[in-house]
Amino acid sequence: MSASVALDRRDRGGPAQPLLHVDHLTKYFPIRGGLLNRTIATVQAVDDVSFSVRKGETLGIVGESGCGKSTTARLLMRLVEPDAGSIVFDGDQVGSPGGISVNEMRRQMQMVFQDSYSSLNPRMTMAESIAYAPRMHGLAHKEAYDRAESLLAQVGLNPRQYARRYPHELSGGQRQRVNIARALALEPRLVILDEAVAALDKSVEAQVLNLLAELKEKFNLTYLFISHDLNVVEYMSDRVMVMYLGRVVETGPVEDIYRHPRHPYTRALFASKPTLDPDRRTTEMPLTGDPPNPINPPSGCRFRTRCAFAEAVCAEKAPALAAPLDGDFDEALPHLVACHLPEAQRATRGPHA
Repeated sequence: MSASVALDRRDRGGPAQPLLHVDHLTKYFPIRGGLLNRTIATVQAVDDVSFSVRKGETLGIVGESGCGKSTTARLLMRLVEPDAGSIVFDGDQVGSPGGISVNEMRRQMQMVFQDSYSSLNPRMTMAESIAYAPRMHGLAHKEAYDRAESLLAQVGLNPRQYARRYPHELSGGQRQRVNIARALALEPRLVILDEAVAALDKSVEAQVLNLLAELKEKFNLTYLFISHDLNVVEYMSDRVMVMYLGRVVETGPVEDIYRHPRHPYTRALFASKPTLDPDRRTTEMPLTGDPPNPINPPSGCRFRTRCAFAEAVCAEKAPALAAPLDGDFDEALPHLVACHLPEAQRATRGPHA
């Protein structure tokens, strides 16, 4: 694809059009066994997930370990091929004729991983790691290294001190800053942050979070922020999407979700947050039981086996994401819940967020 076509596509969608639109994304991992190594079962890692990310916003994704957050991120980057579903980037369907190629999509959508050390090549210096992608995309050697040094300075690392260092010579926070600089090397529009601060000390974590906020403003970025830390997600996000066992159970503006969670799982998730307030001690477990086996998930609502309010309909039919009847519906920022609870009956007013 020529540079002019790529530039045209970067400006193709208007401000109201979502930068990323995901529709019915699905991924089952086969489990093989027996003498003929046949598929004997499947792990339903991501099952019919749909959402959108608006331009300039930060969408936070939360949920228990194993709920499908990281798999969703890898499906978006096509590090793992989806079994079904479509991904539309700024109006262009990824990987389809007449749409946008996976390679061009990756130029505009980059990812920062949790493990800062394994993400970097131990045989490459920091400048080489950052300059590698621009060089592979045709940028001249000197321009690529100039960009690498500029990005090192942008993330708070002096190029004179760190450009020629190797990963083992840096701390975890410094390596993650390099990974952020590397993700920005191709001038992307959307950055996926998959537990990017989970392995850092709290003091370093705060510095990196502030850095991410500054970079978002400076480079007009859009973030998909995945984390198990609910406080961090609340600080960083404009909207939140809650996942449970491969499906989306609730999504909406961060203030609304955190102040008025509707789904029983979301309530239990927030109730499990540790607190330093002696007057708000947790006296009862907010949620009991282990998550169901993703190889054989429950019928209907997947949370029903752990839900204190489950009824017969919960086993018969999977609830769809819909808006609550007892609240104002905002077309731009809807609060949607997948639940059959009679005290919060829903009426479908849109396919997804």
